[in-house]
Amino acid sequence: MTKFEEMHTGNGTLVEKSQPYLDEEKHQANGKPVANGKAKDSAKQQANGRCDVPRKSINTYSWQEIRRHNQEADQWLVINRKVYDVTGWAERHPGGRRVLHHYAGEDATDAFRAMHLELDIVKLYLKPLLIGELAPEEPSQERHKNSELVEDFQELRRTLETMNMFNANLMFFFLHFAQILILETLAWFMLWHFGTGWPITIFISLLLTVSQSQSSFLQHDTGHLSIFKKSKWNHLMHKVVMCHLKGLSSNWWNYRHSQHHVKPNIYPKDPDIDVGPLFLVGDSQPVKYGKKKIKYIDYEKQHLYFYMVALPFLMPVYFNLQSMQVMYLRRYWWDIVWVSSFYIRYFITLGPFYGIFGTLLLIYVVKFLESPWIAYVTQMSHIPMKMSREENQDWLSTQVLATCNVEQSFFNDWFTGHLNFQIEHHLFPTMPRHNYHKVAPLVRSLCAKHGLQYVNKPISKAFGDIVRALKKSAALWMDAYYET
Repeated sequence: MTKFEEMHTGNGTLVEKSQPYLDEEKHQANGKPVANGKAKDSAKQQANGRCDVPRKSINTYSWQEIRRHNQEADQWLVINRKVYDVTGWAERHPGGRRVLHHYAGEDATDAFRAMHLELDIVKLYLKPLLIGELAPEEPSQERHKNSELVEDFQELRRTLETMNMFNANLMFFFLHFAQILILETLAWFMLWHFGTGWPITIFISLLLTVSQSQSSFLQHDTGHLSIFKKSKWNHLMHKVVMCHLKGLSSNWWNYRHSQHHVKPNIYPKDPDIDVGPLFLVGDSQPVKYGKKKIKYIDYEKQHLYFYMVALPFLMPVYFNLQSMQVMYLRRYWWDIVWVSSFYIRYFITLGPFYGIFGTLLLIYVVKFLESPWIAYVTQMSHIPMKMSREENQDWLSTQVLATCNVEQSFFNDWFTGHLNFQIEHHLFPTMPRHNYHKVAPLVRSLCAKHGLQYVNKPISKAFGDIVRALKKSAALWMDAYYET
């Protein structure tokens, strides 16, 4: 290692002026500041106060040495050629410690840029963690990565920022939020006016199901901080939507979903594909179970109990129980308060008509009806795609190979909450979803240039591909299990 003469004081420049990808201008293209001085000062005080990392000389490192620091108790990562030791910071990381561990020993430049909105503030937290940089002879990414592809993707992102594609249209989200409130108000009004007969109760359940589904799409926006420019307002809106409107823990969702976004379809880093022993997905997991003669259930029929188990019980059972468990075990008191407000609201508005037990039953029925909708929308873009263990690919390849799009139409956009543009959503998580269709042609062109398959299919085929993928995985398990 070569020592530089300069010393890191925690107050110096984190990213050199010659490194434009992370050293963004202090103002967005519309001229508004990313963060005001007060917010930056507050973050600076917190960063310097929380990170008790001793000051040390700036060293240079090779990729070979950086790769060795990939353990939970020893985590280094690289952001735009700067090397950071995030071991002590991992427990305090707002996105959860596991996200950092997933990139330990790797280049995290594009993942870092994709997942953070307010760079000026985030960079203040990084300063005390800086321990060095890549040696001059080392490439900016690991040697096995296609540097031209990485540079082209980063240039695409800069182009989209210039086009204001990361600026939200507040009217779009206001109308979406208004749609949810109108559906909930209409359900209560019909109950008040017509009473609790079965036809009215069924219709109310359908109204509330649509409201809950649209709330699920809105919480994606608030969770990824793409509505407001100030993260504190996004965090507040995320609590309102996820906890108050959905009845689920926002912290639980944040930690789980962040892992899915940075390492989609990568086992075991993506919790969304860790569905064993109930389901076997992908190509490698079924073979592993088969060779070990593991047969918890009859996997040959897993595509059938996908309809009987996964579709109806994903929301009302799996997500709810996991959310409650995480809130209790990790003592997320504010989440518990906010989630309680969800049930209190239902008891106040519906309790006088149905009673406590009837209201709880209605909540369960609504989540039961919502579950197939959300399961299809979220799984159709991932289960049929490539699943593998860690291959340390570039950001573009990682996201494109693990996701696919569904053809655009007015209905598809509304029904999926614009998550039919799953490729763009994964490449640019902080981009407002009303801009996905605008950037899709540019992403498709970039994929074509570098030989990456950009999958775009009809919604009916996307639904069917879930079952076909489960059948394929089941066949792989059978071949390995019954092999003599």
